[in-house]
Amino acid sequence: MLHVRGAVFVTLVSIFGLTHFAAAEDWPQWRGINRDGVWTESGIVDRLPSGQLPIKWRVEVGSGYSGPTVAEGRVFLTDRLTKPEEIERWKHEYPAAYGRVGYPAGPRASVTVHQGKAYALGATGAMYCVEAASGKILWQADLNERYAIDMPIWGITAAPLIFENLVILHIGGRDACIVGLHKDTGAEVWKSLSDRGQYSAPILVEQAGQPVAICWTGDSVAGLAPATGTVLWRVPWKPRNMPIGVATPVVHGDRVFFTSFYDGSLMLKLTTAKDDPTKPAVETLWQRVGRNENPPNTDALQSIIATPVFDGTHIYGVDSYGQLRCLDAATGDRLWEDLTAVPMDRWSTIHFVRHGDKYWLFNEQGELIIARL
Repeated sequence: MLHVRGAVFVTLVSIFGLTHFAAAEDWPQWRGINRDGVWTESGIVDRLPSGQLPIKWRVEVGSGYSGPTVAEGRVFLTDRLTKPEEIERWKHEYPAAYGRVGYPAGPRASVTVHQGKAYALGATGAMYCVEAASGKILWQADLNERYAIDMPIWGITAAPLIFENLVILHIGGRDACIVGLHKDTGAEVWKSLSDRGQYSAPILVEQAGQPVAICWTGDSVAGLAPATGTVLWRVPWKPRNMPIGVATPVVHGDRVFFTSFYDGSLMLKLTTAKDDPTKPAVETLWQRVGRNENPPNTDALQSIIATPVFDGTHIYGVDSYGQLRCLDAATGDRLWEDLTAVPMDRWSTIHFVRHGDKYWLFNEQGELIIARL
């Protein structure tokens, strides 16, 4: 597990390492194996018993916003402790002053575990690669110092993305909004985009027969060649007030959906250049500009934190006032909304995980729900 303590230390911590453990599907990075929020574990219950589920084990942790990742019998988490000093926990602890980061409750980005190494990115740009079994530091980098980050208001939040021999990071550096570092050494391989940074994690798709990293920055949505950082396509999308996109882009086939509180919903189609079928391109299918006067007047889906669900025909997500909404994926029209799964409240959220034909919903009230959407 990574710990960040209030004074200025961040720690990466592995909660436990078991010598023997039951075979189960790992969840080694943000939103699972394929970063798509899909869980394929077998033998899972269809219903939850009423009341409190039995607690198998419990570990006290500090504050933080990152989700846990699971790999080879270990759980990885970043947190922040303020007593007796400020640090982020294997414990591996390192200084992390939150002077320019709002909400100093702890790190944001989930740890990514790949081939026995854990990659942790702190809210201030402290990057660590450690041996997953022991916490031994393999390399580290102060990305704020290296890239002169124009620090987003709420710090750096996007989980590291592994592609071949690279770790791809969304950090908002000077002429280096997105960077690709060698995953074994931390050496820079490429840097790309002069956009402002924001909070959404990059994802990988296949487009025109090649891998493409989709990155939603503070000024645009861009498709990058993950091996080189070359911009393959880019759609300008400057925010009305400030960069505030948190939700991860969700993909179904050749369509990609984005949602933001102030700026509404955007649906793009992944295509190819008219004169070259091997060259990735993109077109806008529809966009619903956000309205934020009050809950009834928000349009389509305006999430603040929750990554939505896109099943091809419908989009399900939580609006920033707490309404669970269903959209027509073809148009963005709202089909229904419901307040059963989470109460109406400013910035209410749900974390969605699909399992078969059902969805597991974990809301901010600490409730776990199995649902059909």
